Amino acid sequence: MRLLIRWILSAATLMLVAHFVNGFYVRNFVAALIAALVIGFVNATLGALLRVLTFPLTVLTLGLFLIVVNAVMLKVAAYFTPGFEVRTWTAALIGAVLITIISTFLHWLLDEKRREN
Repeated sequence: MRLLIRWILSAATLMLVAHFVNGFYVRNFVAALIAALVIGFVNATLGALLRVLTFPLTVLTLGLFLIVVNAVMLKVAAYFTPGFEVRTWTAALIGAVLITIISTFLHWLLDEKRREN
């Protein structure tokens, strides 16, 4: 059940970011659900490999290079997902930051409610 809720929250985050960032486009909620799955898969496979390969650069930039890695993952996921587009690198970078902030906040809210019960 928690996995389903997190998936829906991730899709809602994509819809919210698409509303505010020019160059970040999600056709509808179904496309957002598919994009959330693809982003998760890409992050788990290619993202993990990129994080290992770019570790020295990430350390040198005090972790800020992970934003670039996340932007690359968004562009890769957009390439494979119909109805989901990230048109510019600027949109990818801003989208990566906003997705991180919004999803962290939403997942924090989800964990807070779970602890109260």
